[in-house]
Amino acid sequence: MRVSLRLFAGLHDLVGTKDIVMELPEGARIHDLQSRLADEYPIVQPLLKTLVFAIDDEYIPTDEELHDGAEVSLIPPVSGGAELFWLTAERLEPRHQEMIDLVRRDESGAVVVFYGVVRNNAEGRRVLRLEYEAHESMALRKMHEVADEVKRRFPDVGEIGIWHRIGTLKVGEASLLVALSSPHRKEGFEACHFAVDRVKEVVPVWKKEHFADGGAAWVEGHPVDVPETAKAKR
Repeated sequence: MRVSLRLFAGLHDLVGTKDIVMELPEGARIHDLQSRLADEYPIVQPLLKTLVFAIDDEYIPTDEELHDGAEVSLIPPVSGGAELFWLTAERLEPRHQEMIDLVRRDESGAVVVFYGVVRNNAEGRRVLRLEYEAHESMALRKMHEVADEVKRRFPDVGEIGIWHRIGTLKVGEASLLVALSSPHRKEGFEACHFAVDRVKEVVPVWKKEHFADGGAAWVEGHPVDVPETAKAKR
């Protein structure tokens, strides 16, 4: 059977066309369509889990059976999938281009991206994995505050995004992604450095290191900033 696909936003930019016609076997379902897309257009594979599908302006589940002549819309995340400030158990690496697209501005000549990556050692001990825990609602609020602080300190910064992993991470995986746009590289690097330091200082995310010798320990980070009014109440 023949199925027509309509691609929207960044998806058609990646593929290079807004419309695709695809031949599928009778009885094929949306998840079969996903597999075919991954095979024929590998560039969209990292985004497949974030796409939603629609027929006749109605969202449909991935086990929906397709019919000959179906017109399927492939819809990237509208707002929830790619946010400037994000805590997630998903891997960050496959979606880093989304972050770059979010912060890039035509008037900015530099986009600076920082990856914080899980290393395989800490203080002479071999690390197997890290475990991250966060006060999620407060962490997101503090990410916004860090961005505001960066823009006050570096007024030419165009936009800034902060993504942080939670849950269990393997060695080599990115735990923190900070990106920003700036007219010039020098200010961009300085602003990104400042932003990363402030994230480490004020965003309530904690990590536990798991070692090859069987031990594990929570890592104490920088002291969290406490407003003067709160200090007075202690």
